Amino acid sequence: MSQTEILPIPDTPSARKIGWGIAALVVAGNMIGSGVYLAPVALASTGSSSLIGWLICGAGAMILAAVFAGLGRFQPDADGLSDFTRRGLGRFIGYQTAIAYWGVCLTGNIAVSIAGTGYLAFFFPVLAEPVPAAMSNLALIAITTAAYATGAKVAARLGATTLVIGLLPLVLAIVAGAVAFSGATFSASWNPSSQPLTATIPASLVVIFWSFLGLESAAALSKLVRDPARDVGRASVGGVGLALVVYVLASAAVFGVIPAGELAQSTSPFADLAARVFGASVAGLVAACAVIKALGTIAGWTILGGETARSAGEAGYLPRVFGHASRPGHLPLSNPLINGSIMALLIVATIQPTLAGQFGLLIGACTVLTICLYALCCISLFRFSQSTGWRILSVVGLVFSVGAVVAAAPGNVIPAIVLFAVASVGWIWVRKGANHRVDPVPPTL
Repeated sequence: MSQTEILPIPDTPSARKIGWGIAALVVAGNMIGSGVYLAPVALASTGSSSLIGWLICGAGAMILAAVFAGLGRFQPDADGLSDFTRRGLGRFIGYQTAIAYWGVCLTGNIAVSIAGTGYLAFFFPVLAEPVPAAMSNLALIAITTAAYATGAKVAARLGATTLVIGLLPLVLAIVAGAVAFSGATFSASWNPSSQPLTATIPASLVVIFWSFLGLESAAALSKLVRDPARDVGRASVGGVGLALVVYVLASAAVFGVIPAGELAQSTSPFADLAARVFGASVAGLVAACAVIKALGTIAGWTILGGETARSAGEAGYLPRVFGHASRPGHLPLSNPLINGSIMALLIVATIQPTLAGQFGLLIGACTVLTICLYALCCISLFRFSQSTGWRILSVVGLVFSVGAVVAAAPGNVIPAIVLFAVASVGWIWVRKGANHRVDPVPPTL
């Protein structure tokens, strides 16, 4: 099949569309993955006081989920995040959103594959070494790219199905915490760094919020949902609510059993927790489920990256090999192939001496960049609605987004600035290929 041929996605709405229940599972599945599986390691220096950060980020995520519910209600025919910001803030901002979100999807997918490899290292310790780890990451990306190439619905079902499997390690961790929870261990791990919580908690927010990335998944997949005006909101809020409950309980369980100092040295914290309480055999089951869930999460983000590139191609933001305006909604084979190749290059380019080092390098930049896009979506919602309630919600979401970026380390902010700057240069090419300017849509309500 050549690059100009189209993948066989059915044309009938009933065959192509997914309901809000599956969309909610995709949302939760995109969140419940690498973030929570490795979060105890990344938050070991903050300790059990990181629960405060989980609650703050959870509240912010619920607000932002409601923002996307409003966007789905007022602009049900919008084609993902870039279409929301294009209609609200103009074509230049829509273009920036498309390029930035596409980059987030591809780069974030590498971080998810690293998490999967980290749990594979529980069985094959050699995978903790840089080169074998890179080979494992490449294999995980290849599998999910192939699934997406057969059709978005196949990859979506893969992500939703593996959510159930992925919940098992967290359920076992919660049970283990209930059985072996030690108040003394939890208290001793409250603030290992001895720094003021006013310094440690804000610094942990970017790491924690990585676990909530994907709350916009239903909006990004609005073209694949049966009733966007209703289902995008249900899927967004439902998915975030499920993830928040799981995160808080699982985090408390880990810090109540394993001292923070030991967590800092782990590559598979939930497997280590299961080993302490239930034995090595159960720990192996936890690690296996974590790997399977990571595969499903990669599948979900592969869909988002491909659909974002398709939408950008149809809008003229990317070359037509990603998606052609004359065939809207259809996926050229070149789309997943190019995305898969880019992810493979990123895996090689970001190799670090340890998996934790490579993981940390990627998640900070991805999180800050995504929060910037959430802020733009909040502004768009403010413009779309004349309702006081919706406008207050958009302002609250904007304040949270800006605060999270301000609290982030400068090293996480700089990559976002660089990407927006590079994309601005690319705007020259986009404008040359544009037939007309697309201005913001007037408020609809």
